[in-house]
Amino acid sequence: MLLIRFFFVLLLAAMGVLAADRKPNLIFILADDLGYGDLGCYGQKLIQTPHLDRMAAEGMRFTQFYAGSTVCAPSRSVLMTGLHTGHTRVRGNAGTVNPLAQSLRPGDMTVARALKTAGYVTALIGKWGLGDEGEAAVGLPTRQGFDYFFGYANQHHAHNYYPDFLMRGEEQVKLRNTVAPGSADNPIARRFGVGYAGEKVEYSHDLIAAEGLKWVEQQKDRPFFLYFALTMPHANNEANRDLKNGQEVPDFGIYADQEWSPQNKGQAAMISRMDRDIGRLFELLKRLKLDEHTLVFFSSDNGPHNEGGHTPELFQPSGPLRGMKRSLTDGGIRVPFIARWPGKIKAGTTSAHVGWFADFLATACEATGAKVPTPTDGLSFLPTLLGQPERQAKHKHLYWEFHERGFNQAVLMDGRWKAIRLGRLGAPVEIYDVANDLGEKQNLAAAQAGLVARAKELFASARTESPDWPIKEVVPGGAGKGGKKK
Repeated sequence: MLLIRFFFVLLLAAMGVLAADRKPNLIFILADDLGYGDLGCYGQKLIQTPHLDRMAAEGMRFTQFYAGSTVCAPSRSVLMTGLHTGHTRVRGNAGTVNPLAQSLRPGDMTVARALKTAGYVTALIGKWGLGDEGEAAVGLPTRQGFDYFFGYANQHHAHNYYPDFLMRGEEQVKLRNTVAPGSADNPIARRFGVGYAGEKVEYSHDLIAAEGLKWVEQQKDRPFFLYFALTMPHANNEANRDLKNGQEVPDFGIYADQEWSPQNKGQAAMISRMDRDIGRLFELLKRLKLDEHTLVFFSSDNGPHNEGGHTPELFQPSGPLRGMKRSLTDGGIRVPFIARWPGKIKAGTTSAHVGWFADFLATACEATGAKVPTPTDGLSFLPTLLGQPERQAKHKHLYWEFHERGFNQAVLMDGRWKAIRLGRLGAPVEIYDVANDLGEKQNLAAAQAGLVARAKELFASARTESPDWPIKEVVPGGAGKGGKKK
């Protein structure tokens, strides 16, 4: 009996060592078109998000964290590659017109590829948007370092919450929904599953949430990275165009009795449904005894949308910020960002550290012991997470470019001075002091000639040319023209 007890003690000790040496699991939860002010912990008054509020209370909430772009595909490209929109492969939304321009290519580094070198099993469950079938298949997640993929490859397909198929790996999984005749504009759109449902049976978010929980349980005995890219609360643009309601949700839940429009009830219900399933994920981590071994991040790919027929003024999704999705003011790119790691991140902390999506690759590598790939535009913010500000490196500037309605650029200098140039290379530069003018209401360019000059230099030097994303300027008084930087 004593011998058995002795070996049992040794076993427990060995297990303790293994637990102490275990590499942390990583989960990055990405919402779609969720605004800086859409969560209770960021000031939301009408929409209930108790689980994400609890995540902030048990972890660290960032107040000045930025997405990779102001729209979906380039923002996700920055998150995955650690390169900003002046360097990353995908610099805009190409849609179904030129899918290859919206696809990663062989040789592009991703977070998943980097973590696999450190022994991690990897999965993307949800929306990808950086590769597709056909010629663009080179960008599919299973060819970019992910061992497992379930969800949407094409971001337009992801508009439809009741699609007739989802992807598992590189194969289509047929669902019991049907796409309404005429809801897809053209044969190319139909190929990518774009549209809205005629018959609604299986709700994609529920399938994606269940798949994510199932995958985590299957990986409980080895270090894993889950990119949990949820589609809520993105609108179904095609349904809004034809039916005037793009906020697809099975029910309105706790908002059913509100005296709001169906679109507003749908918007709120989508966010609360997402919050509910994130709560289920945390419950699972606790049940599997993985809670203290798992670093979880939550954010949104860009600012809030106005594409579902709802009333943004009701919910104030940008909070105190100006602008929304497709804007380079902070309302379009400053996003909620929460990190939770029990025992490592001090609970209930708020950080003013200035970070962005390009930092995730370096942070994930430092947390797991993987080698940080080069080149990168990111800096690890792990020291901030661990309460070691003396070790934290800081950005001198952050850069964005946006290829819609001409060629648009923004740069944040020293974490304070925001410069924006819209439409063309010769357009006036606007300057805002976001430290003291959170809503970017006062353009200081006339009084800040030095900052204007510095911004112009960065607009030129912070980027490289891309054959997939040439500069196309809006010409004053004209329809626009293609052009190259001189």
